[in-house]
Amino acid sequence: MNPIHRAFLKTPIGFLEITGSEKGIQSLSFLNFRVRIHHVPSSLKSSIEQLKEYFAGSRKTFDLPLDLKGSAFQIQVWSELQKIPYGEIISYLELARRIGNLNALRAVGGANGRNPVSIIIPCHRVLGHDGKLVGYGGGLWRKKWLLEHEHAFAQRDLFYMKA
Repeated sequence: MNPIHRAFLKTPIGFLEITGSEKGIQSLSFLNFRVRIHHVPSSLKSSIEQLKEYFAGSRKTFDLPLDLKGSAFQIQVWSELQKIPYGEIISYLELARRIGNLNALRAVGGANGRNPVSIIIPCHRVLGHDGKLVGYGGGLWRKKWLLEHEHAFAQRDLFYMKA
């Protein structure tokens, strides 16, 4: 059995808790309270460094091993989320189209909402069909901050003017 490692990172949008095993990251969660940052396990050092680079604006993609637990459908959705480039957005309908199942719109939204590794698996890049900010476990203010950080709103305005 692999032990679970834990690390914390202070960011512009609050503290993050990162958990993982020797296989990879299992979760990245927003905390609504402060924590004391202690020793970072060697298995999570790269994730902390890459997240720091992301928040500093010098990293646009992540190269980290993941140890995800979920259904085959959830894994499929989370895999597709990782293909959305930095600074770009899509709708939930587009995400359902990309996995080849337009009838699974609600299930896609559910899987997106259960994404255990936010930011690294960029579920914040998915908006409602009308371009509105909807559904983000870390709070819509954080989703807005992340999209502004990635300059995605300019792309959103162009995307939804065409529709």
